Amino acid sequence: MTLQTKVFGEVTIEEEKIITFPGGIVGFPDLTQFALLHDEEDGIETIHWLQSLQEPAFAMPVMDPLLIKEDYNPEVDDELLKILGDWEHDELLVLVTVTVPQELEKMTVNLKGPILINGKNRKACQVIVEGEEFKVKFPIYDILQAKKAGE
Repeated sequence: MTLQTKVFGEVTIEEEKIITFPGGIVGFPDLTQFALLHDEEDGIETIHWLQSLQEPAFAMPVMDPLLIKEDYNPEVDDELLKILGDWEHDELLVLVTVTVPQELEKMTVNLKGPILINGKNRKACQVIVEGEEFKVKFPIYDILQAKKAGE
């Protein structure tokens, strides 16, 4: 499938790379098919893009939460994970959405609404984590700068 995207221009998505969100994602229930893309120049170390295949202008920046919060391990009700089908712990990819405002110093991630992807069957869901431990707007700019500087 070839797609003209806002962020990456024209890209080809292989069928086996399509990620399906049977229930859509929070705020966009009708968008159910995505591909995970990254900028080759930036590498795969930080921000990826969850690119909608149904709405080419829609792509969400996402990242591995362990890069900014090493102890991130929210409890998720098993009932919410049934949509992923059968999965093993090492096959589960966890991502969080990134908000990048004009003032980069105010960049945040949403630790309260992680995206879970079953690497085996590429089924995914976004869940809302209960409790106050995880924030919707967790600041990450200083953390990323420290990592970049090798701290």
